[in-house]
Amino acid sequence: MSKISLKPGPYVLPMPVVLVGATVSGRHNFMPAAFLGIMNYDPPIVAAGLSPTHHTCDGIAENGAFSLNLPGPDMVEVTDWCGLQSGKETDKSGLFEIFTEKLDLAPMIRRCRLNIECRLVRTVELSIDTVYFGEIVGVYADEDAVKGESPDWRKVDPLIFTFPDKGYWKLGDYVAEAWSVGTDYEPPGS
Repeated sequence: MSKISLKPGPYVLPMPVVLVGATVSGRHNFMPAAFLGIMNYDPPIVAAGLSPTHHTCDGIAENGAFSLNLPGPDMVEVTDWCGLQSGKETDKSGLFEIFTEKLDLAPMIRRCRLNIECRLVRTVELSIDTVYFGEIVGVYADEDAVKGESPDWRKVDPLIFTFPDKGYWKLGDYVAEAWSVGTDYEPPGS
């Protein structure tokens, strides 16, 4: 099958949806985001690309802490609503039951089945967004959404975002174990 050229853009990869939590001027605030990923293994560092104009970013800069909360499909409406409302005009502090652990100013959403608390370690300003690098200092999951010592992704059931179609998706089926499935592969002509 032939390939066609697409305009370069931020739609190259499907992205997990998170609700970024921060305390802004004493109030908890949350915004949805999808431009994020793991940047370092040890210590574990996550990077979130966010427009610094967002109210939540004021709290990240003010307190040096934020959370990443993975909503499931059951939270798609409230997640989208959080992105349609600015915390500058709308108080989102009572929207969710929250909890904190190691970082008091990184509110986490109890309803999300997986929560990550991050200490801000660096910011990098880009042309539009700022990348907030956070060291992961705590990860919390619903007890029934864990298999062994890892998240059970079927039960966490995270939302996935695609762009430019602006679509919310569910995680698909398990395919194979990484660093294992290719062990016996033989390239053609070997």
